[in-house]
Amino acid sequence: MGKRLWVERNKDGSWDAFSEDGAHIKFGKGRGQFTPGDLMKIALAGCAALSSQFAVEHTLGEGKGAKIVVDGTYDADNDAYIGFDEQVVIDASDAGLSDEDAEKFKERVTRHIDKGCTVKHTYVEKTPVRMNVTIKH
Repeated sequence: MGKRLWVERNKDGSWDAFSEDGAHIKFGKGRGQFTPGDLMKIALAGCAALSSQFAVEHTLGEGKGAKIVVDGTYDADNDAYIGFDEQVVIDASDAGLSDEDAEKFKERVTRHIDKGCTVKHTYVEKTPVRMNVTIKH
């Protein structure tokens, strides 16, 4: 199993997510809050960002990164996302890349994301979810 994560409800109706190593994020359905569906898209974009970071910094320099925008197609009848569109945009305008170099860079970034993005791998596969409900009384 991976890192232990949990969520707790706040008095204002929002939720906090925690990890055993101290990470924290607030979410909910209110204005200015990420919904669980948003967090799915953020996970996909974040995974692509981290997976592509080495290739981007190797070509463009330390501290450079991609802007990744993810949108999902939601099926209201089944209450599920049925697909995601991910746009990876890298500003290499200052790098002086030839068309051939830009194409090789694009291929390298794509390979890094395809190889290293666990979230993408998980979304592509049918992933079973096992749930156990415990009532403390």
